[in-house]
Amino acid sequence: MITLAHISDIHLSPMPEVGFRDLLGKRLTGYLNWKMRRNEELNSETLASLVGHMQAQSVDFTAVTGDLVNLALRFEIERAGRWLEALGPSGKVAVCPGNHDAYVPGALESAQEIWGDYMKGETLDASAFPFVRRIGDMAIVSCSSAVPTRPFLAIGRFDDQQAERLARILTALGEAGMFRVVMIHHPPNAELQHPSFGLKGHRLFRKVIAEHGAELVLHGHTHRSSIHSIPGKGHEVPVVGVAAASAAQGGTLDDPARYNLFRIEKAGNAWTCTMREFGFQRLGHDIVMRMQMRIS
Repeated sequence: MITLAHISDIHLSPMPEVGFRDLLGKRLTGYLNWKMRRNEELNSETLASLVGHMQAQSVDFTAVTGDLVNLALRFEIERAGRWLEALGPSGKVAVCPGNHDAYVPGALESAQEIWGDYMKGETLDASAFPFVRRIGDMAIVSCSSAVPTRPFLAIGRFDDQQAERLARILTALGEAGMFRVVMIHHPPNAELQHPSFGLKGHRLFRKVIAEHGAELVLHGHTHRSSIHSIPGKGHEVPVVGVAAASAAQGGTLDDPARYNLFRIEKAGNAWTCTMREFGFQRLGHDIVMRMQMRIS
């Protein structure tokens, strides 16, 4: 049996002191949005409680599906690196980047440098994504949908080059009998697309999964708990999103902070995967198991 935790949209706070020169371009609108809306909705106390509860589960591996920072200032990226070290060793934690981690040109490259092995693994060539981590008979395949965008946009991109590499990786892992978990920040299913914050290339991503297979897709971005599915090779593939890990109770924008815990087992040639969702309710102060269900 393998236990896999899924957490997303960390949005580390508080926002550091910033000067006028820090807020040129898109960062200005992001900073105003934080001060006017997000400052009270996302907080470090909620995040610390949720992470402490998750770490007590003694999981085998933790998948982090992006948005560790807010404006991708150097200070924020360095602080996120320290947060990852506290979360667990890089051999047991993998990150796929979110749109806030690539908020402006050059930000993603800084994150790759500072987060180091947390955002690395086996690759087919010199391209950083997708990369693969193997844990027993489970393989984590981390894609990137993170690209800098214009103000008021939070879209992601999944292009032909990454699709070709993902197809080859999924085929090889499938032939090896691995349980394949694909991480991507933006949701790939059609139900959650939007011109301002959807995934450009979502049809291409779904085509790769339909033709080459996977057992589970994890995403963040929406700040909502969700379970959908997309066609796979011979079976439907669960697509699971999770609420923002720092989302405070009483907020009007998001579900309260939550994480998912997957129990993955193999019986003969068949896989079973049971999901439990833990987190805060709208009312009450405790972290509880909100749901348990078999998803495959």
